[in-house]
Amino acid sequence: MTAQTRTVSQIITPMRVIEGAGVLLKRSIATRTLDYLDPFLLLDHFGSDDPADYLAGFPMHPHRGIETVTYMLAGRVTHKDSLGNHGTLGGGDVQWMTAGGGIMHEEMPEPYEGKMEGFQLWVNLPAKLKMTKPRYQDIISADIPVVELPGGVKVRLIAGYYGVTSGAVTDIYADPTYLDVTLPPETSFSHSIPADHAVFAYLFRGNGLFGAKAIAAEAPQLVIFGDGETVKVQASTAGARFLLVSGLPLGEPIARYGPFVMNTREEINQALMELRDGTFIKSSN
Repeated sequence: MTAQTRTVSQIITPMRVIEGAGVLLKRSIATRTLDYLDPFLLLDHFGSDDPADYLAGFPMHPHRGIETVTYMLAGRVTHKDSLGNHGTLGGGDVQWMTAGGGIMHEEMPEPYEGKMEGFQLWVNLPAKLKMTKPRYQDIISADIPVVELPGGVKVRLIAGYYGVTSGAVTDIYADPTYLDVTLPPETSFSHSIPADHAVFAYLFRGNGLFGAKAIAAEAPQLVIFGDGETVKVQASTAGARFLLVSGLPLGEPIARYGPFVMNTREEINQALMELRDGTFIKSSN
C-alpha cells in the first residue's frame, strides 16, 4: 500500500508580539488565528538586526505543566533557574526543558558576531506528568546529528528519526519529531510521520511547495498538514529552510494562563496562589 501524502490544511503568517521585558517576536502558534495545535501550545521565532528588539530579555518567570524547547540559530541566550542550573546556549544549540510541577527561570539573549535568531516551542504535558520533576536536556550544536542527502539537502535531527538516525533529544512523552531541514533551490524532501501525529512546518527561509497538492508558502509562514503518513516539500528557486515538527496529540482539556498550562481552571488558580504565597517551587523538585 502506498503511503498517503499529507495535504496542507492551513497556512498561517506569524503575528508580531512583544513578550518578556520587551522582546519582539514572530508568533504563529498561540494567536487569535491558532490557539494551539495539540500537543503544541506556542511557537515563537525571535531575531533581529536591532539589539533593542531583544536585549531586555525574559527576566525570572515561572512555568508549570509544559515543556519549552529553545533552538538557537545565531547569537547566545544565557539562562539560570530556581534549581541552580545556569549556562549559555549558542548558535545551533538546543535546550529541552521540562517545567513539570514548577520552575522559575530567566533567559537573556545577546548577539554574537552581530546576530541573534532562534525559536521557542511549547509542548504540552499529559495530566499524569503535569506535576513531574523539572529537568533539562541541553544539547550542544556539535552533538546534533546531521543527515546529508542527494542534491545538497541537509537535515539536523533535534528529535525523532530520519531513517535509522536518531535525534539528539530523547525520552519525551509526545514522541516528537523536530527537524531543521535545508533545501537548495528546486530540490525536494519527503519524510514519514506517524499517521496519528499532528505535523507542522515552519518555513523561515525562502519559499516552496508543500503537501500533496503543492501549496505555495513563503517565509515566514507556518504550514499545518492534514491526515496522511508522509510529508512532502519542494523548494522553489530561492531554496527553503524550515522546521518540521510533529507530536502525538493528548486530547485532554487545556486550561492556560500565561506560563501555566494545566487541565482545569482550579489547577491554574492553585498555581497562582502558590506563586503568591511562595510555595510554587516544591522542595521535592
